Amino acid sequence: MSDAPDRTSRRRVIAWGLWDWGSASFNAVVTTFVFTVYLTSSSFGPEGTVEAQLGWALAGAGLLIALLAPVTGQRSDTSGRRKLWLAVNTYVVVAITLAMFFIEPDPSFLWLGLLLVAAGNVFFEFAGVNYNAMLTQVSTSRTIGRVSGFGWGMGYVGGIVLLLIVYFGFIQGLFGLPGDNGLDVRLSMIVAALWFGLFALPVLFAVPEYRGAGTARERIGFLASYARLGRDVARLWRESRHTVWFLLASAVFRDGLAGVFTFGGVLAASVFGFSAGEVIIFAIAANVVAGISTIAVGALDDRVGAKPVIVVALAGLVVSGLLVFFLHDGGQIVFWTAGLALTLFVGPAQSASRTFLARMIPPGREGEVFGLYATTGRAVSFLAPTMFALFVGISGEAYFGILGIVLVLLVGLLLLLPVRATAPVHAVR
Repeated sequence: MSDAPDRTSRRRVIAWGLWDWGSASFNAVVTTFVFTVYLTSSSFGPEGTVEAQLGWALAGAGLLIALLAPVTGQRSDTSGRRKLWLAVNTYVVVAITLAMFFIEPDPSFLWLGLLLVAAGNVFFEFAGVNYNAMLTQVSTSRTIGRVSGFGWGMGYVGGIVLLLIVYFGFIQGLFGLPGDNGLDVRLSMIVAALWFGLFALPVLFAVPEYRGAGTARERIGFLASYARLGRDVARLWRESRHTVWFLLASAVFRDGLAGVFTFGGVLAASVFGFSAGEVIIFAIAANVVAGISTIAVGALDDRVGAKPVIVVALAGLVVSGLLVFFLHDGGQIVFWTAGLALTLFVGPAQSASRTFLARMIPPGREGEVFGLYATTGRAVSFLAPTMFALFVGISGEAYFGILGIVLVLLVGLLLLLPVRATAPVHAVR
């Protein structure tokens, strides 16, 4: 982490965290609690079918990310344009979110809606590669856990505020706008897009463009970047094998975490009978729990290390997920209790995973390695959607999809156990 500053700038940390605050518009409103719930409603097709189609669309998006993320991250390192590509990818997501306004509640709009969700996921992940790479620009080795936790926590708090606006303003009709023809959800997409676009601005002004060790590397063509990537991965395997193992293990459990977010709102509506408004109320409560736990555990990360945090969080997720599955006949109270328990562990697992890797990255290769982080995640990103779709398809019951997600989390936990934290390998060549 030699590219890291000597001290933490509060102004830059807050500006960096506001991107997470703004990104809640895509995570919470688009992919979890509003748009995907709308898209998998009976207006677009029969129950079980539309959920499975959502899973396949996201699996396809994952394949594109797996192929492109590490090279785009590598090139942002060597070009010294990390912040530029953060801006480009962020505002592509903003444009895609705006386009969701045109998805009317009719089966003929389903595949366009799925295409927008998939494309949004691709560009959101590209933006996340550059955003995560900035973590070492705004934190020191002694504050990285707290800064990462602050960023994730800001995302959850931003989600709370935005979901309150969406729920009371559009779902409950406080703004006096009509809700027919899906207009309440569609107008929410406009608000979500503007929200992200506005709060993404501070990091672009407060954090300087990357000028670290990575920019000393020779600039090469796009296709040649894949050959360099292969050499870099081979070198990483020789000099820091546990880093590679962590990339693989985290790929699996992070896909399980993504599955919790992606299908949580869908399950609340289709299995536990939550209305669209009740899904949003649950989302607000879930974000409160997740935000508090993530910020609090950030300091623990700096004290005891990231791995113990991840292990405890994944174990808690497996237990909570199994409770949701086996007690699903208990109705909404089960989802309120066990579902909130799930959110207690998701944020700390995500934040600690980011810091575990950041502590091991060679200086100057943050974008590339976080690109690998995205790629390994997306290389297996078919796991949670496929397991969800497979379990639902075989059983014919949407709640069986929970078992598919729990299985992915459990495998990720088992793969993580032998991994040890290692010091960064030497500077990049």
